[in-house]
Amino acid sequence: MIGEHIVKAYDDELQHLNNTIVEMAGLTEAQLDGAIRALVNRDAELAYCIIDDDDRIDELNYEVDTQAMQLLALRQPMALDLRNVVAALKISADLERIADYATNMARRTIPLTETALMGPVHVIPRMGRLVMSMMKNVIDAYITHDSDKAHEVWHADAEVDEMYVSLFRELLTYMMEDARRITPCTHVLFMAKNIERMGDHVTNICETIHFLVHGDRFRENRPRKTRSDRLLTDMDPDK
Repeated sequence: MIGEHIVKAYDDELQHLNNTIVEMAGLTEAQLDGAIRALVNRDAELAYCIIDDDDRIDELNYEVDTQAMQLLALRQPMALDLRNVVAALKISADLERIADYATNMARRTIPLTETALMGPVHVIPRMGRLVMSMMKNVIDAYITHDSDKAHEVWHADAEVDEMYVSLFRELLTYMMEDARRITPCTHVLFMAKNIERMGDHVTNICETIHFLVHGDRFRENRPRKTRSDRLLTDMDPDK
């Protein structure tokens, strides 16, 4: 939602920046959706496509950086306009990381297509679809400058964290019962961690939208991570 300026080209440039963010968000959401479908359908070919498609999101991230630098250098934006440029830079970085996590999921799906299907894996699509819903809502909040909606999305991340901790414990039980499950369970465990981190990046976007709208810092604190979650984060090669 951009106010009109005397120079129409300035409005067009700001709108183009926002449109690039929206395009990037759509592709990122598609990456996550594809990674989930590849896992559910045990589709290695689709997983390879998800890995290849990550380059387009990296290109859009670079485009956002370029557009933002041009706006800062040539237009010297102030107040809401300046916050809009800064927000775009921060949001594009978060979207790029979410896409990277979706790519990591696809990489881990490939070896899982060659193993027996495990019961706990059904939690991964549920977690992923919850994060996809959060992404849709947070981008709507970005487009409309709706900080209240962004706050609602921020709180929804608690459910993602709860699902992750529950799956973490279930997978540990599976691995202790049968050592042959350790390798596939480890892949599923890190996929769950990828999705949990996506949720954290969505909450970053929520906080950025609050800054964009109000010009100050989001004041609520994230819930503390569990001890087991901190341990897993420290050993996660995909973080």
